[in-house]
Amino acid sequence: MLTGHRVEDVRAAEEALAATLPEGELMRRASRGLADELCEIPPGEVVLCLIGPGNNGGDALYAAVHLLDRGVRVDLCLLDDAKVHIEGLAAARSAGAQVVAAPTSQRWCLDALFGIGARPGLSGRAAEWAQWVEESRPQVIAVDVPSGVDVDGATRPGASVRADSTVTFGTYKGGLLIEPAATMAGRIGLVDIGLTPYLPPARFESIEASDGHLLAPALPQGSSHKYSRGVLGIAAGSEHYAGAAHLCVAGAQAGLAGMIRFLGDSALGERIVDRAPEVVAERGRVQAWVVGPGSGDDAAAHLATALDDGVPLVVDASALPHIPDTFDVPVLLTPHAGELADLLGVGREDVEADPLTHATAAAERWNATVLLKGSRTLVVQAGAPVRVNLSGSPWLGTAGAGDVLAGFAGSLLAAGLAPRDAGSIAAYLHGVASVRANPGGPVVAADVARALPSTVAAFIRGSLA
Repeated sequence: MLTGHRVEDVRAAEEALAATLPEGELMRRASRGLADELCEIPPGEVVLCLIGPGNNGGDALYAAVHLLDRGVRVDLCLLDDAKVHIEGLAAARSAGAQVVAAPTSQRWCLDALFGIGARPGLSGRAAEWAQWVEESRPQVIAVDVPSGVDVDGATRPGASVRADSTVTFGTYKGGLLIEPAATMAGRIGLVDIGLTPYLPPARFESIEASDGHLLAPALPQGSSHKYSRGVLGIAAGSEHYAGAAHLCVAGAQAGLAGMIRFLGDSALGERIVDRAPEVVAERGRVQAWVVGPGSGDDAAAHLATALDDGVPLVVDASALPHIPDTFDVPVLLTPHAGELADLLGVGREDVEADPLTHATAAAERWNATVLLKGSRTLVVQAGAPVRVNLSGSPWLGTAGAGDVLAGFAGSLLAAGLAPRDAGSIAAYLHGVASVRANPGGPVVAADVARALPSTVAAFIRGSLA
């Protein structure tokens, strides 16, 4: 599991670690690790280092010494001469770095303006330099975090530096994982400086290929049968959106449940059974529900039916406007930004500018787990680390993909997983399946559903590439 932490936790861990080390050792570790991550810069190139105050600038100045030793030329732009790391500047200049007044035509840039403790949004010369970066587009490497982003909140409240890659220290941070701040970070390299023993439990998590053990509680055993594996009820589709029902069922069949029941229009039920003869198109006992994908005017009634059963459920799409004030059963809400905005009475642009805050507000408001779909899907449950999904590709933004995801997550719920695990594992495997279905190319939702069973198997085996 990839893990990340808030600024206050990182600061406390750094202080605790530094107390056990010789003076300056922590910065030496960071600068050496940073320099190692910069090995792609060829000798003879000129690197512009944008140097801010304090230790973030110090890390870059000492890393500059290593670059100069390799034959890389270094120019330094100092944001504030009075606040620069004095010893680091002396070391860099002694090694051959030159101070320049402003960026010019350098093709490489090291962003060390501000670290994790700075106020979000750049102003003054820092903002001017960020604008130069955007207009000139040198190859940009950010030190720890891109300057200007909101590190904990993962927002972009003002000017910030857009990096091609970021070298971060000790642990990941929310602003490197969660949109829209993560857009500015590019590729992430993590340098181990020995922080792990001093860090508290993570505030942010992301499922990885090695986390197949998370499915263990829901896997069938030798004595399992279709009912013990879990029965999933699906209330989805309508006259105008019949495909949503088919795709939701396809996603569910790719999961771990032993049986699927379909509740809906009888004609649509017949079509579902024609395509998927394993499905039972009648009411009966279930262990979980999926309600809402492509539903029509019956969405509210179907949601009421599902709630009466008192079992876990996934609430998606057309059923979201009909949710009660709170839930007494485990529930996974799966809105996209527009749907979450409608639920909270805000603008879609507000949710897209600050998805973490709005998903958290919804989770607390409805006592639910919220899966906010997007390029970096979030799974938020009050009191638990936020899970952010890093799998998938832009091709996954296609019609019906959310229907497949809802059915797949519902199947994991029916098999016994809690909403947070069901949602985050479903999002991860859904993203991986989209890539496996057609690496580097377009997919449709049905392709994703077809790729899911082999993706699940590889996840369980621990053989996902």
